[in-house]
Amino acid sequence: MFPASDRGFSRRDTALFAGCMLLAVTALFTPDRITSAIATGLRQTVLAPLVWLQEQAEAGRGSRARLKSLLAERDSAAFAAQFLPSLTAENERLRALLGLSHRLRTPYVAAEVLHQAQVTDARMLLLSVGQADGVASFDPIVAPEGLVGVIWNAGQHTSVAMTWAHPEFRVSAFTANGSAYGIVAASPNATGSDAYLEFRGVPYRDSVVAGTVVLSSGLGGVYPKGIPIGTVMGVIREEAGWARVYRVRPAANPASTGHVLVLIGRRVGSVGEAFSSDTLEPSPRSDSMKVERRPRPAPPRATAPVPAVRPKADSTKAVPESTARPRPDSILRSPRPPRASPDSARPDSTP
Repeated sequence: MFPASDRGFSRRDTALFAGCMLLAVTALFTPDRITSAIATGLRQTVLAPLVWLQEQAEAGRGSRARLKSLLAERDSAAFAAQFLPSLTAENERLRALLGLSHRLRTPYVAAEVLHQAQVTDARMLLLSVGQADGVASFDPIVAPEGLVGVIWNAGQHTSVAMTWAHPEFRVSAFTANGSAYGIVAASPNATGSDAYLEFRGVPYRDSVVAGTVVLSSGLGGVYPKGIPIGTVMGVIREEAGWARVYRVRPAANPASTGHVLVLIGRRVGSVGEAFSSDTLEPSPRSDSMKVERRPRPAPPRATAPVPAVRPKADSTKAVPESTARPRPDSILRSPRPPRASPDSARPDSTP
């Protein structure tokens, strides 16, 4: 037997269950417009807190999904932005290299610089072209900015290049205005990022102002004439009072060079017009190393002697003796003197 309290709860539960079943049956057979109105009223009154909680749960779930998507997009954009400056610089450099290749009149081979992770990376470079591409030793290497170096050793498909920073680098050079000639070599005292070139052998009487562009002179047959090497920055030292050594800032940086052009085959005498710059205009002195020969004057031709002039007492004008008229009382006419030939005529001869 159940206690009295338990019997009360059981009756109450039974009544609630019966009421719910009655409401369910009534709602099942009630028209839709009535049930819709009842459901709307319940949602706006009794079930309003529950509806609000459900809306907040859905908003939180959607916010977390959008946050994950935004984080993924931000990470992708940040990753791509890290390579954007390098891609832009590489694109601009390739455009400049393409423009240089269109302006060159000499055969060339485009090469990619395979930088080596070594201590001598700034002095020696590995290129992606070799003898199979027509590259040989002592072929110049140029960039849109100017001279990079020269091929040191050419393999079958790769080549080792010597840059201007190598201690054995030498190139005959002259200033853009043609005022001074000399030899450009790497400075032995420069280290790290302070690397620069030296313009040596400039006569003491030929002063070079700062900012003057130094070009290859074409002497020696290795480097064509007109390749920019660098810009003069100032005087480093004087050698025994007869020559000056100038400091030159290099035009091209091998450490940041990714693509270059290797000049191969038979090269033209000058490539200065391929490098677009207002300071690279050739001067009349730098265009030719020959001394201008002036034609010798022709020897003076012998002329007939000038007849002597006999002054008259009654006239201020002198009449030549040969042109004076004979007197009327003269019977015989004096014969004319023979004409002097050019070979026998002399300036001091008399008629």
